[in-house]
Order: sequence, then C-alpha cells, then structure tokens
Amino acid sequence: MSKQLDFFIDVLANSIEKVSSGESFDTEVIPLVKNDLMQVTKKNRWKFNWKMEFNDRNKEVYKLIIVQIPDVIQGLISLTIEADHIYMNLLESAPFNIGQTKEYQGVAGNLVAFACKRSYECGFEGNVAFTAKTKLIQHYIQTLGACIIGGQRMAILEREARFLINKYYNS
Repeated sequence: MSKQLDFFIDVLANSIEKVSSGESFDTEVIPLVKNDLMQVTKKNRWKFNWKMEFNDRNKEVYKLIIVQIPDVIQGLISLTIEADHIYMNLLESAPFNIGQTKEYQGVAGNLVAFACKRSYECGFEGNVAFTAKTKLIQHYIQTLGACIIGGQRMAILEREARFLINKYYNS
C-alpha cells in the first residue's frame, strides 16, 4: 500500500530561506549515501525509516543540502521510476525544518520541484504522482497545482511541473 504523504508546502521560493532572516541559500539535491543513514534516524526525530527506503533497489533516495553546509541534510525524498511518470514514495523535511520553530522554509517545494525535474530527465514531461493524506489534498491543489487522479492519488502534470522547475532551477 502506498504511503499517504503529508508534507506541507510553506513557501515556493527560489531556494530555501532561513526563517529568521529571509536569507536564501543555494541548494543541491543529490543521492543519499550509506554514511548519511546515521543522521536520518527515528532517534534523531525523523519520522520515516529512510534506511528501508535506501535499501530498496526500486527506489531512488535523494537529500537536499545547502551548498555551503553540505553535511547537514535539510530534507529527503524517495522516488520510483514508473513506466510513464515518477512516483513520490516519501518526502520529509528535516525535523529542525518543521513546525513553528523551523530553521528553513521551502524544503518540501524544493524537493517536489526536483521530482518534476527528474521526471523530465526520464522523458516523462515532468509528470509526478503521489498519494496524499485527505486533509492535504486541497493544499496540494492550491500550492502545487496538483490534480486528483483517483481517490487520494494526485499528479503534478507538465505545465505545473515546468512552473516548479523554473521556480527552483531557473531552466
């Protein structure tokens, strides 16, 4: 069964922004490596089992980092390449980027834009699908331009994907 995603799009920025100052930082989304797994555990307040995602050969797991602070993971995303789209299995902002006291905003939007970019790289015109928690369906329609494709299954299609990619990657 697909996990229901419950990430919150706090802001669509050109990057991620430090909440306290509004300062933007250059980011990169790069593959998660085995040494990173010690940092992204439930003990360190991450919600999901990223080791299980990482060890699943059908999934690609990526981390969002600030270029100037490459050792600190700002967020993670797990993707599966399907026949004609990318499927977002999981998306999670780092624990310090969630809630009223979060350090950086824009993490989830950055990761979704990356999923759309990855879809283009695979020849899928930016098409990305995911399963949303019911209470967040309207939020994803409003913030990402996602559409419902059945039940709680949602998709970001070409036009909206291009918008997100241009927002984060200036392509």
